[in-house]
Amino acid sequence: MSPKIGINGFGRIGRIVLRAALGKGLSVCLINDPFIDLDYMVYMFKYDSTHGTFNGEVSASGGRLVVNGQEILVSNEKDPSAIPWSSVGVEYVVESTGVFTTVEKAKQHIAGGASKVIISAPSPDAPMFVMGVNHSKYTSD
Repeated sequence: MSPKIGINGFGRIGRIVLRAALGKGLSVCLINDPFIDLDYMVYMFKYDSTHGTFNGEVSASGGRLVVNGQEILVSNEKDPSAIPWSSVGVEYVVESTGVFTTVEKAKQHIAGGASKVIISAPSPDAPMFVMGVNHSKYTSD
């Protein structure tokens, strides 16, 4: 069974993470963005100005983003510790807002129920791994 993923921030990085995850058959369970409403999420994902039109079905239904039949819960929390990651079993959160880039700030996602946080922006104090450079040094500790 694939790990359950959550995305915090549905800007350029959050949208490409969703596309990549869906392309690999991964399960994205929850997307949080306090500044983007669901209808605009649908529009931005379907008609991405950088990556082009999404080749699939995208809609909104019952407070969820639906992509190719997969329902993804959407929330609009500003406080990462209030995002209900555990309610849908999210294990890994991709922090793509560019705001919660320190270990202390990223740990707020753990309070919401996530097991690990992947910060998409440079961090002053979190370990940084780059594919093809030092990814082999990553351990699950």
